[in-house]
Amino acid sequence: MEILVCVKRVPMVGGKIVLTGDGQEVDTRMSGFTISPHEECAVEEAVQITERLGGTVSVLTLGPPAAADQLREALALGAGRAVLLETDGREWGPIATAAQIVAEVRRRADAGAGYDLVLCGNEAADTGDYQVGVRVAHALGWPCVTGIKSLEVSDVGARAGREYRGTEESFEFGLPAVVTVKEGINLPRYPSLPGRLRAKRAVIERHEPAWQDEGLHKRALRVPEADRKQAEVLGAGADAVPALMRVLEEWGVLP
Repeated sequence: MEILVCVKRVPMVGGKIVLTGDGQEVDTRMSGFTISPHEECAVEEAVQITERLGGTVSVLTLGPPAAADQLREALALGAGRAVLLETDGREWGPIATAAQIVAEVRRRADAGAGYDLVLCGNEAADTGDYQVGVRVAHALGWPCVTGIKSLEVSDVGARAGREYRGTEESFEFGLPAVVTVKEGINLPRYPSLPGRLRAKRAVIERHEPAWQDEGLHKRALRVPEADRKQAEVLGAGADAVPALMRVLEEWGVLP
């Protein structure tokens, strides 16, 4: 079983989101980077499948040279091969991104070791694109199922399940296919020390695709205003008791 997992380098945002001065990008100068939670689960799912059926997990990302760090994270979890589609750091749109994934799938097939399954996260954590997996499947003419929370794969086909509007749905399809998975399909493992050492030494296959302009242009990003919360200091120690009693009376919680 040959499986390709597509991941994306995204900011590790734990607090307030800040934009750059021109409003075009999220300011990541003080942020770390990781891969999306859905994609972490996709890597884990691929590793579990190959542990049962044999085969190889390849992990791919399209991004700047620093995105090699995210590929090594996936290698430490059990992937056996990594491919970096190296860019100059500009954000590629879903049409161009899907086209480069398709090029890798066809390149691998021409080498005689074609993929049986392509796994993607259901959407990226930063841009929220739901399109890439669907576009890849459409270009290849493969079956595609999205939003998957359970997956059973055999040598001849697969069965995938998801919940949609309170209803459990199940799909059976042949391989090769494209599947987009959601967080919760499994519990990703922690990388072992041998896995980290192996990932550190691994050679990453690199390609440099030419920039593709999709004809879409970003005007500006906007961070929605959050609800503001205010607190009033009633006082300190025993001096605050009268003010506290007054507030409790206003709320009607005193007998």
